[in-house]
Amino acid sequence: MKPRFDYAAASPAAYHAMLALERFVRNESGLDKKLLELIKIRASQINGCAYCLDMHTKDSRAIGETEQRIYSLDAWRETPFYSDRERAALAWTEAVTLVHSGHVPDSVYEEVKGQFNDQEIVNLTMAIITINGWNRLAIATRAVPGTYEPEKQPSS
Repeated sequence: MKPRFDYAAASPAAYHAMLALERFVRNESGLDKKLLELIKIRASQINGCAYCLDMHTKDSRAIGETEQRIYSLDAWRETPFYSDRERAALAWTEAVTLVHSGHVPDSVYEEVKGQFNDQEIVNLTMAIITINGWNRLAIATRAVPGTYEPEKQPSS
C-alpha cells in the first residue's frame, strides 16, 4: 500500500488550519487526555481509518491507557470498563460521527448533558469533528499506518 499523495505538502495552509483545531482540542479544551484518545479511537473504528487507529491506540498506550479498555472499545456498552462520563462521551462520539443515521438523538444529548456542561459539550464536539476530519483526510489520501511513533512521555 502506498499513499495517494501527502496532504500536508499539497496544501500546507489547510493542514495548518487542521493542526490549529487539533492543538485547541488537545491543549485548551480542558478534556482529559485519556478521554480524548478514547474518542479518537472510537470515531476511527466507526470510520475504518487504519492510520488513525494505529496512531491513537499507540498514543493511548503512551499515556497509560490499558490494553483491556482499548481492545474493548468497539463493545463499550457491554463492558464495565468505562465510567459514566466516558460512556456519555462515547455515545456522543457515535451519534456525531454517524449524524446521517439519527441526527444526534435527544436521548444521547440528555446523557451527555448529565455528564458535561455546555462548554465541555462544545469542546467534546470539536474533538469529534477534528478526528472525523483527520479520518477523512487519511482515508481519502490512503495514509499508510504502521510508522507512527507517539511522543515520549516525561518520566515521573
